[in-house]
Amino acid sequence: MAPKIVSFNDNGVPRRSANFQPSAWGHYFLSHQSNTPEEDEMVRKQLEELKEEVRSMFAAIEKSSEELSLIDSIQRLGLLYHFEHEINEVLKLMQNPCNVDEEDEDLYIMALRFRLLRQQGFFVSCEIFNKLTNKNGNFKESIVKDKSGILSLYEASHLRIKGEKILDEALAFTTTQLEAMAMDSNSPFSEEANYALKWPIVKAVPRFMTRHYISLYSNNPLKNSALLTFAKLDCNSLQKLYQKELGEQSRWWRNQKFMEQLSFARDRVVECYIWALGIYYEPKYSYDRRIFLKICYFITIIDDMYDAHATLDELQLFTEAIQRWDINSIEKLPDYMKALYEAILEFFGEIEQDMCMDNNITFALDCAKEMMKRQCKTYLMEAKWFNEGYVPTIEEYMKVGAISIGIYVLASVSFLALGNIASKEVFHWVQGEPMLLKAAGVIGRLMNDITSHKFEQERGHVASAVECYMKQYGVTKGEAIAELKTLVVEAWKDIIEDYMKLCTKFPNVILRFGLNIIRATNFYYKERDGFTFVEGETKHLITLMLTQPL
Repeated sequence: MAPKIVSFNDNGVPRRSANFQPSAWGHYFLSHQSNTPEEDEMVRKQLEELKEEVRSMFAAIEKSSEELSLIDSIQRLGLLYHFEHEINEVLKLMQNPCNVDEEDEDLYIMALRFRLLRQQGFFVSCEIFNKLTNKNGNFKESIVKDKSGILSLYEASHLRIKGEKILDEALAFTTTQLEAMAMDSNSPFSEEANYALKWPIVKAVPRFMTRHYISLYSNNPLKNSALLTFAKLDCNSLQKLYQKELGEQSRWWRNQKFMEQLSFARDRVVECYIWALGIYYEPKYSYDRRIFLKICYFITIIDDMYDAHATLDELQLFTEAIQRWDINSIEKLPDYMKALYEAILEFFGEIEQDMCMDNNITFALDCAKEMMKRQCKTYLMEAKWFNEGYVPTIEEYMKVGAISIGIYVLASVSFLALGNIASKEVFHWVQGEPMLLKAAGVIGRLMNDITSHKFEQERGHVASAVECYMKQYGVTKGEAIAELKTLVVEAWKDIIEDYMKLCTKFPNVILRFGLNIIRATNFYYKERDGFTFVEGETKHLITLMLTQPL
């Protein structure tokens, strides 16, 4: 693949251009209207009253099956962060089969218990599902009639790890059943089946799932009115907070005036905020969202600069400047790179000022800087491959591509923003490329490449995983994509396994990063590149979550 020269600048330097779509939002979030202090106080009191009412439900419940159903509703209604302690205590007890009622033999409850425990990081054996099969090893036809049970088993089977054949078979079996349910417009399960097939719980961004589930729960004849009211009020309250944060970050970005000098890059402030929200949605992580949005945006711009604008000589200068991490290096850079380079150093300097600089934070800051340096090195490697017309093997490509997707720099900066929650051991863990993050990098890279490779190859881009696989194995594009999707499935199993192994080692907010960043990846790249091409479903869902109150 020879480089495609699209245009020349004033100095006669050849430039490529991706012609990215402009921001889909304009200045919409700059005009955010806040509540009055009186309104905020009234909402706060209402939420506290409802919270106590829901908390009392835990004490009133006697059956474990009812506890599980309550926990499931709380989680899917977006209220988990209010009751993490209570839920964790209940699920700890549920690990012991002695604390499970006999009625938990019911398919719905059995699968629900399995899913909730694994979601919390607790291991529970998949062998409990063997009783659902006949002597030939096939699932009994009798369970097909239990529609809610089939849905529950489907959701549970997504938390499988490698070697769990019964769950592989359960997913295939329940998928077939859900497809039939979705086709039946007269079935009360049609809508839920349709949604589950596209957005299984473990792979869905929690805030988007919440919005959908509140609507579904509203129509449930067995709904708890207090819980529903709490969920709606909480959802609207958080939406106001998100609007405020996004307004502040939009003003920051506008004041930087980067797009005047870096107009070749994607203008995606709102979309980067969704990444941040996908990882940390709770109110207490406002600072972490701000930091994540900024590093996400810097990575986006740098990626576009390496991929779609700068010459190889310019990229070598920029990469060298990042390695030196010295403001004096700015003088050697082309003018359009200078503001970006300075802003990156200022960004890390601001974090340093914000944090209490003890030895742990100093080490963490150094780790985050090293990850940024490595990020630019991998971008440069891809740029060299493109300029040489080199198509690596899929193994060679993934060693670089699973890093260049940004998982390690995003993780290290995110954990840095958490302060003392992230110990030095956490950063050693990141540097060791653990399975949880490595698998997340594999999923992110492959999903990105599968949905965006056509557009990228048309404008001139390094060979993606699709082209690498096609050349190495002499297969068609369709066959390559099918094989790469299989690798995504296997990487999800690695994520679930490592998540459960580490649940007692690190705080949940650390471990959920790996899960949540891939949920956000799934949101953007499930069927198309919804980060680059925002119009359509991406914009609709973001509009629903950020602009339309319940």
